[in-house]
Amino acid sequence: MLENWTNSLPSAAQSLVHGGYLAVQTFFLLSGFVLARNYSKATWTQTDLVRYAAARFARVYPVYLLSLIVVAPFIHETMTNAAVQPGRKAALLTDYVFVLQGWNESLGVGWNTPAWSLSCEFFFYLLFPLVFPLLRNAGRRTVTLVLAASIVTPILLAHADVPWSWKPIYSFSDFTAGIAAARFYEFLSPNMRRRGYWLYLPAIVGGMLLILHPQIMDGTYGDLHTGLRPLNVMALVGLALGGGLVARILSSSAADYLGKISYSMYILHIPVLWWYGRWALHGSVFGMLHISRGTAAVFYLVLVLAAAALSFQWAEIPANRWIRRYVASRLAFRPSLAAEPVAA
Repeated sequence: MLENWTNSLPSAAQSLVHGGYLAVQTFFLLSGFVLARNYSKATWTQTDLVRYAAARFARVYPVYLLSLIVVAPFIHETMTNAAVQPGRKAALLTDYVFVLQGWNESLGVGWNTPAWSLSCEFFFYLLFPLVFPLLRNAGRRTVTLVLAASIVTPILLAHADVPWSWKPIYSFSDFTAGIAAARFYEFLSPNMRRRGYWLYLPAIVGGMLLILHPQIMDGTYGDLHTGLRPLNVMALVGLALGGGLVARILSSSAADYLGKISYSMYILHIPVLWWYGRWALHGSVFGMLHISRGTAAVFYLVLVLAAAALSFQWAEIPANRWIRRYVASRLAFRPSLAAEPVAA
């Protein structure tokens, strides 16, 4: 919808727009950072692990399930298409129901293409209780080595011919770098509180320059993700420390609310686009109203924001609370578990 407008921008602006997909790394880092902060006091008893698993499932799957319900008619069309082989149908359903998209090459359907990243998140969640206790009290030298390893590991995996389709394996370095970032934050917080702009401003500028001039990475064995990983760590730690205009904007009530609904927005924007494309872009609605592609893009953005807000309020929050409370009630009837101490 915005292709003509994007192509009219200066080449530098086009590069930044087309590099938007690189932000996925930022969210993987953020995931590791937030979990490390939230579970810094966890003792990882059996009860802790059950509560942790329930919380992670409740955070991701309910809205993802809603996204599949939104595109259910399109899934039904594929499942009833005689031209699609039964084995292919079974593989598609298995991948989408069990969130395995991130472990495969292109599935040939776009029911919810961003959901590949959820495969990574579930993989991260599975390994977090094993990895985090080793790093929770790590010193500066160890944390620096972990960050260095997160930069080098994807390169080693590629040279070892580990398939690129195994995205969770490659992206785990981003998640681990996020855990390291949480430790760096703890090291710097006593002396740099509210002065994080010394970190995030050069990191943001450096990231933009790297996206504009990706040839910088030529001959380094790495790619854009490699170069951006330490810059993302700097930006994340700096923004967490706070201070400066950018941090103030991101701390505003509007930005806070957009952050809360961002997951619903991310996971629903393609399912919404399926219906929007059928009814509006490729249908007769906009043709009859003579609406331009730019205006159609604005309508679509408003629709996605509204869908995300409704999903957050009426699906994400209630489902999250219900799952957590259900698991808590079940634990209450298991004395061997309920008697164990629960981390704050």
